[in-house]
Amino acid sequence: MRIDSHQHYWKISRNDYGWITPDIPKLYCDYLEKDLKPHLEKHKIDKTIVVQAAPTLEETEFILALSNESETIAGVVGWVDIENPFYKEQLNRLRENTKFVGIRIMIQDMEDATKILEPIYLDAFSYFSKIDLPIDLLVKSDQLPAVLNLLKQVPIHGVIDHIAKPDIKAGTMEPWKSQIEQIAKYPNMYCKLSGMVTEADHSNWEKGDFISYVHHIVNTFGINRIMYGSDWPVCLLAASYDEVYELLLQTLPKLTEREEARIFGENAIDFYRLTLE
Repeated sequence: MRIDSHQHYWKISRNDYGWITPDIPKLYCDYLEKDLKPHLEKHKIDKTIVVQAAPTLEETEFILALSNESETIAGVVGWVDIENPFYKEQLNRLRENTKFVGIRIMIQDMEDATKILEPIYLDAFSYFSKIDLPIDLLVKSDQLPAVLNLLKQVPIHGVIDHIAKPDIKAGTMEPWKSQIEQIAKYPNMYCKLSGMVTEADHSNWEKGDFISYVHHIVNTFGINRIMYGSDWPVCLLAASYDEVYELLLQTLPKLTEREEARIFGENAIDFYRLTLE
């Protein structure tokens, strides 16, 4: 089973997406399964994980509704309002849908990443750890110290989205490289090889810009804790779906068939505990 572990669907008229504005015309339009399916078929991708793109329960419910009618959506990573005293009830309601597989914490959008270390968040992360809930962490490279502090306190079952968004355009490796190495030491932490082209020069990137980053992720997390994600349609700001897929194949170290199967599907099945027909 081959899986794209990270992509989005949205309908602009829903008004969930404050960050998608008319001055980003490439993204300011609807993107739904019919638009992605030809690319999935071309690359023999069987299923996808749809990830929330807005911090609203309504958007999570929207993509869950899409998943109910979809043959390609294996799971939905949604959102709950941790600062709401009733977030557990929100989560329990979402978990009633068998396609709901986890939540994403949008640290990227926090003015101060240390917010995740406040008691209300630590209590929530402890609860998520207790119920073994998969958690996506949308985090920028300069926010990794807060994530490391969190991991010292709570053993979450988590995945770093978009390799933590290092400055690929500038070719900056440190302190991202050292901090990623520390995060990878936590056996419950995974990493998505996704969202890289948008951290490079959108119009002038080349394969060589990514090799050192990809290899570092492979070397630190190992073959069994990394997964392919297209970040479609956000990736369209810098590359087509086909280019993103081919770029990862070209920048990964030489793989056996078994290793490729892990990165392009089996690890996502393990992380999200997918039950597939």
